[in-house]
Amino acid sequence: MSDFRLQVFQAVARHLSFTKAAQELFITQPAVTKHIRELERSYDQRLFERRGNRVSLTEAGQLLLRYANHISELHHQLAEQLHTLHDTTAGRLRLGASSTLAQYVIPPILPGFQARYPRVELTMHIGNSEQIADALLRGQIDLGFVEGQVKNRDLHYELLLHDELVAVRCASAGKAPVAPLSLEAVLQHPLVLRERGSGTLEVLEFALRAQGIRLAQCRAAIYLDNTEAIKSYLGAAPECIGFVSVRAISKEVAAGQLEVVPVQELHLARHFEAVWVQGQPLIKAAQRFLSYAHLEFGTPVNNFK
Repeated sequence: MSDFRLQVFQAVARHLSFTKAAQELFITQPAVTKHIRELERSYDQRLFERRGNRVSLTEAGQLLLRYANHISELHHQLAEQLHTLHDTTAGRLRLGASSTLAQYVIPPILPGFQARYPRVELTMHIGNSEQIADALLRGQIDLGFVEGQVKNRDLHYELLLHDELVAVRCASAGKAPVAPLSLEAVLQHPLVLRERGSGTLEVLEFALRAQGIRLAQCRAAIYLDNTEAIKSYLGAAPECIGFVSVRAISKEVAAGQLEVVPVQELHLARHFEAVWVQGQPLIKAAQRFLSYAHLEFGTPVNNFK
């Protein structure tokens, strides 16, 4: 039912790039250009301004984008309700996950879910916890997974599983296991930290604040937006210490590339949580996915209303 030309238009409008739209849709750039020209001829309006490498929406393009988004949402709502009539789980499911969850927790359970519910079309948006919350409130995703301390009153949070942050550094080859260090000694090192808005940084900030320490007092070597980058940086900077999920470093610790540094007086337990819009029932595919995730992680299933 959906006009593919409108999907192409939405992709170009989303990226403001014909090249990136082509990559997203797995078609060629000339094909993207062809579809946009057909739409422009159909409506007798220019939809994009092209100035060198820069692309922007015209007034007509902005109007069409509003209607195209509305048409797309109506189409998916119709599909959801039609599948509900036959009590089948199918249709679109837009997941969102903060980067630690998106890299180490959610992907391993996706193939099993897809095997059980092959008619569900899965996508996953990746960002930090703040960005996932924003995507939920904008209606861009159906179900999110985040970590962190700060909560949004317009969202409902539910425990998914427990996690722990650990201090980690480049491994000292051939040396004995690392002796626990005082928090003061750890904070003498340059710190490799996650970016502002990440749940990982929030947990560290709250824990330090409980010890009467502000993060601004610490010496940060760099802020990075994902755990893989932090691990790579630590491998090349033996003087630095970073803080990452214990789930993210098992391979590197086993290979002798990184080592965990026990820190006295600092406990960095946290929760991974499922999150959705407060007062808004989850669509059936999201309910099925959340139930499946709880089953895989061995945590209690709650009411998804």
